[in-house]
Amino acid sequence: MALALAFALPVVALAQPMPRQPGARDPDRMARAEQRQRLRQVLELADTLELDSAQALKMDETLRRFEDRRRPLREQVRDSARILHQAARGDTEALSQVDAAAQKAFDARAQIAALDRELYQALAKDLSPQKRAKLAMVMARSEGAKGMKARGLKEPRGD
Repeated sequence: MALALAFALPVVALAQPMPRQPGARDPDRMARAEQRQRLRQVLELADTLELDSAQALKMDETLRRFEDRRRPLREQVRDSARILHQAARGDTEALSQVDAAAQKAFDARAQIAALDRELYQALAKDLSPQKRAKLAMVMARSEGAKGMKARGLKEPRGD
């Protein structure tokens, strides 16, 4: 019995998820969240633009291609933000990286904005002017919602 326990204990230990560093992101959870977000976006666009199934699938494929290009840029922004947060808390190692981290964040965000313009053009190319206007509104609204979610706001505030 003791011998069986001696062999089983390492197997059980290996089966447990490895502890992550504080602040580390679970890649599987992130991939599922990204997939849910893209599905929500496709459903919203399909509903707003009155697309059929084939058009919605084509739009989903376009969104997926752009998401693959956007993912490393978002990670670069997150890494830079992590360094800036550490520096703001007084971490001496992070203080020396502030200017480089800020520049990387600005550069990545500019590239994301350029990707958004390119995405709009790719999605809008076969749409009527009215549907292109609706597309632009949905895209602008979703970007605003992402910003509010990041700041912890749930509803847009009226002026």
